[in-house]
Amino acid sequence: MILRTLLLCSTLAAAALAVACQNSPNAAEPQQDIVVPGKVEDVPAFDRFISGKPTPEQFRKRYPDVKLVLPGEIATREFRMDRSRYFAELDADGRISGGKFM
Repeated sequence: MILRTLLLCSTLAAAALAVACQNSPNAAEPQQDIVVPGKVEDVPAFDRFISGKPTPEQFRKRYPDVKLVLPGEIATREFRMDRSRYFAELDADGRISGGKFM
């Protein structure tokens, strides 16, 4: 009986360790090595990227074909429906905290 309990506890501990190792503490941090050419097609993935509060440089590396318009920059305001231009909002640290496609 004790052996069975020890076996069960060790199995549960191993499973918990495996799950803990899969969840990195920086999961919200934008991954630097992914490049998405063209306009934004996968909006949920884009939203996850923005929720990680990337810097403008990280945004331009990930989405090189999307025009990033930062606060204070002059840009025409014609309506685009292809998600090829993003008007960003910056937080106090200069990171992108939100915005909208226009």
